[in-house]
Amino acid sequence: MQATDHSEDLALLVAAAQAAAAIAMEFRTPEVWDKPDGAGPVCEADLAVDAMLRARLGAARPSYGWLSEETADAPERLAAERIFIVDPIDGTRAYLEGSADWAHSLAVAEHGRITAACVLLPKHGLLYTATLGGGAFLNGAPIRASDQTDPARATLLGPRLAMSPEQWSGGDVPPVRRAFRSALAWRLCLLAEARFDAMLTIRPTWEWDIAAGCLILTEAGGTATDRRGAVLTFNKPVPQSDGVLAGGALHGVLLPLLDPAAA
Repeated sequence: MQATDHSEDLALLVAAAQAAAAIAMEFRTPEVWDKPDGAGPVCEADLAVDAMLRARLGAARPSYGWLSEETADAPERLAAERIFIVDPIDGTRAYLEGSADWAHSLAVAEHGRITAACVLLPKHGLLYTATLGGGAFLNGAPIRASDQTDPARATLLGPRLAMSPEQWSGGDVPPVRRAFRSALAWRLCLLAEARFDAMLTIRPTWEWDIAAGCLILTEAGGTATDRRGAVLTFNKPVPQSDGVLAGGALHGVLLPLLDPAAA
């Protein structure tokens, strides 16, 4: 696949994300349901955006597979050479609360690697984009991940669980400051523009939450692995990773400090 094709896929993703924003911004008090097994809320806007994206992207690339948080999974995607991986609204809780901290996260994967990605935060006016080998951009300007290597001067995005002594070798939690943002895709993008230095998730992490953000971060010079250092691949039969450790230069500092035996 040629880089020009990656660029064409990116243009398709950006236009679709902008159309998604137009739909999401129309809703004022969307109907809400709880997903099974405590997986969080889903609302009318999630489903409306998902339906539009599947129809629009599928019409443009009928040979591509489909993986979305809001669509029932189907094994046919595993046979596809290329696949769309999307989160129609990443940060549904934030969206429902009236916060601006939600995003549309869209990516294309080819043979397990992300090749084109965009993350759009409509209310913040932020559009992050990347293609494989083409660099990462915020609103058209190149971005680079942090070169901070001193944990005492660094800020890590993550839940409280990420700073639990049980997760770190010998119970020695590094002296990083902790911050939090709702949307996982945005967390990765914030690392890509060096607003923060690292990100850690402990629990199994869905591909649609991280696919686009991972390419944006790595094209900005950062690194993303699972929490034990394994390479992240996409379009797996079970579309999850064993948590995520991501960052600029700090990734290589934090990885050996994590306890590989932690549950």
